[in-house]
Amino acid sequence: MILDIGFGLGALFILLIPLLVSAIRVLREYERGVMFQLGRFWGVKGPGLVIVIPLLQQMVRVDLRTIVLDVPTQDVISRDNVSVKVNAVIYFRVVDPERAIIQVANFMEATSQLAQTTLRAVLGKHELDEMLAERERLNVDIQQVLDAQTDAWGIKVANVEIKHVDLDESMIRAIARQAEAERERRAKVIHAEGELQASEKLQQAALVLSQQSGAMQLRYMQTLSAIAGDKSSTIVFPLPIELLTGPGKAGADRV
Repeated sequence: MILDIGFGLGALFILLIPLLVSAIRVLREYERGVMFQLGRFWGVKGPGLVIVIPLLQQMVRVDLRTIVLDVPTQDVISRDNVSVKVNAVIYFRVVDPERAIIQVANFMEATSQLAQTTLRAVLGKHELDEMLAERERLNVDIQQVLDAQTDAWGIKVANVEIKHVDLDESMIRAIARQAEAERERRAKVIHAEGELQASEKLQQAALVLSQQSGAMQLRYMQTLSAIAGDKSSTIVFPLPIELLTGPGKAGADRV
């Protein structure tokens, strides 16, 4: 009789060992365990050693580290009716394990789907030039929208980065033609501004020459000297009679 009792206790102890081992859980520093007891939320445990009563309690592990989510390429139509392909990357993490498990069935899949629709919705409100030149502002806009919508799931969206904005070949050629036309316009404007400044200086120089006695004759002689240095051609240059009489004689005649 005593042997039978001892044998029974030994068998029971052997059966309890696997249950005791399965009841012991160890959570790392970046992990939390959402505990359920008979289907009801019991609490959030961890990190460290956690005891889970078999058949009575269940635990769901949640990773609190930042998750990098690659958003698949999306077809986006901009506000100026240009079709582009855009993909992005999202950085988010779980800040409330309870809500991340209870409020949504799969927070990873839910965040991914929400990111795709938000990417199309936000970028569709902007023109192509803004997508290409103002990515930082668009990143912030998408991040704020995602963060507000995932807050109910206990998720914090830390950052959003637009990776690529791909255009078809015809649009690339159109943008190249537009850029070339813009460069030509700027060159013409710069040339016109230079002509305007040169004409203003010439007008000032003509005014000074007209007001100074003998200045025009001196300029005339300098021009003759410059032409005489060129021996490749013969130039007939009219000589004003005032130069022959001299400044003094011309002044005396005027008196």
